[in-house]
Amino acid sequence: MAAGAPDPLFALRNNFYLGAYQAAINNSDVPNLSSEEAVERDSLVYRSYIALGSYQLVINEIDSSAATPLQAVKLLASYFASPADKEATISSIKEWLGDPAIGSNPILRLIAGIIFMHEEDYNEALKHTNAGGTLELHALNVQIFLKMYRSDYAEKQLRIMQQIDEDHTLTQLANAWMNIAVGGSKIQEAYLIFQDFSEKYQSTCLVLNGKAVCCMHMGNFDDAETLLLDALNKDAKDSETLANLVVCCLHLGKSASRFLSQLKLSHPDHLLVKRVSSAEDNFERALQTVA
Repeated sequence: MAAGAPDPLFALRNNFYLGAYQAAINNSDVPNLSSEEAVERDSLVYRSYIALGSYQLVINEIDSSAATPLQAVKLLASYFASPADKEATISSIKEWLGDPAIGSNPILRLIAGIIFMHEEDYNEALKHTNAGGTLELHALNVQIFLKMYRSDYAEKQLRIMQQIDEDHTLTQLANAWMNIAVGGSKIQEAYLIFQDFSEKYQSTCLVLNGKAVCCMHMGNFDDAETLLLDALNKDAKDSETLANLVVCCLHLGKSASRFLSQLKLSHPDHLLVKRVSSAEDNFERALQTVA
């Protein structure tokens, strides 16, 4: 793409980054793309289907002749579709990363980072993402470092993103994540970033949850509940919405059992479900000890 030329995939990327996955799919018919842009377009569309839980569609549609980025996206779909077979998927991605012909592909490194982050193997994830190269890789690094409670390293990644494009949607999102992690007066700044997104674009579950988390940090649980119920109307099975509603209801003194039950059914591997299950097991063991 020539310098200064309009980006034909801007709207598609923006929809994907902000969690408007169906809109990304519905508006993906962009004319006159180069072969490289077409591969990126298809990668974003298939990743949108993965975000919507349509794993098998992605697996069925991407064949063995597809470009490396699409093969990587297919591996991501396989990872989520078949948790019992995830070791085979991880083995495949490690093999591909070791191939000098394709191992440096940025989408392959990104998918590897996403998978290893889900595995909570942050050091392995960073082996493949830390070199950066794209804004998406730097944004993933910010997420990984925040999960490792290393906000100092996350801030360095954010600074790199700001030098590349301070106004980019991913840079603004990473800035909001960073502000929430830092807390204090930075929470209001994070809220304003999400508010700006909701005014410029459609309010997605991602944006509404971002605003709600900021409200909870500021002690505005009634406002947070309103935002989260709005998000639930958009997607009744969204894991972050359900998890945040559990926390919000507990602070409001309301029953959270229905939202927790929905979360357990839809997302049994969610961190909150694991923590609740662990606490329940410990409580049961304590009761048996007393008995």
